[in-house]
Amino acid sequence: MTIERNIREHLHKEAETMDCPPTISNRIARSYSQYLQQKRSEKPMKKRLIAGIVTTAILIPTAAFAAPTLIEMLTRTPMTAEQVKTDEVGKATLEKLYRAFPETKSFEIIEASNVQGVQTSIILQEKGGIGKKITLHTNSTTGEVEHVIQENWEPKEKPLTALTDQDIKSKVDLLINKMYGNTEEYEFAMEQMENPDQKTLMLNYSQKGSTTPFYQVFVQGNSISVSLIGGVTSSSNSKVEGFFSTNGKPDYFADAYLNDDTLLALLNMSATELKQELAKGKSVVEIAAAKHVSKQQVIDVIAKTQVDLQMQGEASGDVPKSNLSNEQMLKAIEPKVLQVIEYKMVTPSKK
Repeated sequence: MTIERNIREHLHKEAETMDCPPTISNRIARSYSQYLQQKRSEKPMKKRLIAGIVTTAILIPTAAFAAPTLIEMLTRTPMTAEQVKTDEVGKATLEKLYRAFPETKSFEIIEASNVQGVQTSIILQEKGGIGKKITLHTNSTTGEVEHVIQENWEPKEKPLTALTDQDIKSKVDLLINKMYGNTEEYEFAMEQMENPDQKTLMLNYSQKGSTTPFYQVFVQGNSISVSLIGGVTSSSNSKVEGFFSTNGKPDYFADAYLNDDTLLALLNMSATELKQELAKGKSVVEIAAAKHVSKQQVIDVIAKTQVDLQMQGEASGDVPKSNLSNEQMLKAIEPKVLQVIEYKMVTPSKK
């Protein structure tokens, strides 16, 4: 029973300038906070569901590696620096940043925007257009900063990836501690991604008893990209994790959508069977078609489940009201549902 919220994206302009390695691009197509988010569980989920699947599941978590094709799905409205400072979400985001890093009070807001009224993004940089830079993606409904990118906070002559693993972890710990809270309660794991062009590290911070990260971090060059994923407990025997995988490791992006009892009933298969079919390189759409189930039926089922969960959270008072109609929420989540159900996992080539 899982929840992953952490789905976030970066600005199209910045994404176009990035040389995204295929390995990372493939991960982002399925995510991680992206990811690197977001898992859901039934009772914990109601407290963590923050307009989440509807308001953030259509956003890509790891903005540092965001794929332009995903970003194109969304309509982003630019904001001026003055608009950010008077906007309720923007103002709160800046206050949180200034408390965490007082020096950023002197930074300039070089770019800001929101996506369909559900995510506010702010990019700040030291005056002069060079030096330290920080990007924040905030859930417009909950006010949570779900993704932070810290760039150029280390000298060019000794960037982050030139440091020891322990020093890198210390830098990441500092960022998380400042923005979110103490990392000492989390179990930690670090691995180097398969990226021959540039050293790329992935750091996962998980709560005890959790099978997925609470925070997922990518370190590349001189940047740290932190995604608030949310964690998930392994309490269900009927659910599976990692419907998609990369390099033999679970990639948790789709789990919140595909661990759906209504969807599985529609397809007349278990979650384990669905995972096995996906591992063969099929998409959910293709699996459904073989069972005479249309793409639209799949979209409708998944979207309805996520919106129903959102409405339950609002009704119980566990999450703020999104002020969106049921129809608007269904429309907002549909692009992300499509991204999941049309995706095909790359299978190893047979020689």
